[in-house]
Amino acid sequence: MKVKNLKAFDGQHCETTTTGTLLRQIEIELSEPMLFGLGQGLGFIFWNMKTMDFPFIGGRVKPDLLTENIAKNLNFELVVKETSSTQKAWDNVKKLIDNGQIVGLKLDCFHLEYFSRPFHFAGHYTALYGYDNDNAFLVDTKQQGGLVKTSLKSLALARAEKGPMSSKNLYYTLHKTAKEYDLKAAIITAIRNNATEYINPPITNIGYKGIYRTSSEIVKWFKTSKDVENDFKTSAMLMEKAGTGGALFRNLYRDFLEESYDFLKLDKLQVGHEAFVEIAELWTSVSQLFEKVSETKDFKYIQQASDILKIISGKEKKTMEILATI
Repeated sequence: MKVKNLKAFDGQHCETTTTGTLLRQIEIELSEPMLFGLGQGLGFIFWNMKTMDFPFIGGRVKPDLLTENIAKNLNFELVVKETSSTQKAWDNVKKLIDNGQIVGLKLDCFHLEYFSRPFHFAGHYTALYGYDNDNAFLVDTKQQGGLVKTSLKSLALARAEKGPMSSKNLYYTLHKTAKEYDLKAAIITAIRNNATEYINPPITNIGYKGIYRTSSEIVKWFKTSKDVENDFKTSAMLMEKAGTGGALFRNLYRDFLEESYDFLKLDKLQVGHEAFVEIAELWTSVSQLFEKVSETKDFKYIQQASDILKIISGKEKKTMEILATI
């Protein structure tokens, strides 16, 4: 069984790809940068727990919020459900597929058979559009293959996995409402909200404060890591290639600001876009330095990355302060 009216979203980031696919089913066509921006997606977190193999460096708002914000800003109905029962979880989404509804899934990508380099990350999203006796048919990011399949057994394991960022077999659908959306108003609201939240982090490992803190935390990480080669290689990959659109989401936000300026012609949007052109390049430099750390285990590259992170922190704070007053 496959949903017939599939128009798969061709995206770089998992949640925008999944939500974009669901939106296409209800005839909403928006670019990936626009979805990311309307989802108030830009953020930062440095997260380190004893249960984690190595610290997590994230460049977006926490999982689930992106789609919630898109739905709120565009006046769509978002239906999110969870269940601790693996069988019920499958029965529920199977019924939706049988009724022609594409479904968004949140899961741990470690178990997905089409991932060439499996790693545990329970904040991954895919769109389920079909199944047969053995496999589930999914839409994932372009770097993971776009239209892909994985066994029903592996999908069940992925959906039920526990750990950081995990949910209980979470699935969601999106629907139009009687209320139309105003894209111009939605863009301005999303930018203001995103910028205000970013420059007022509740704790010091989030937002621009988190970036500044990371500049010292990576030094500690390097000195205490049991596997420098793997830790920094994997972190660099997550920052640039694992569904983020590159440069820890700054490329997507850069392009969102450019698209928004073309639409609204507000000077502050142009200023913001130009700033994020530079910021994105700096983030790519950090990931490249992480690669060099992995290859050489030379501390000088950690020190260089640390210095750049301090610069990025200041530039992002200044830029988001401007955007908060749009």
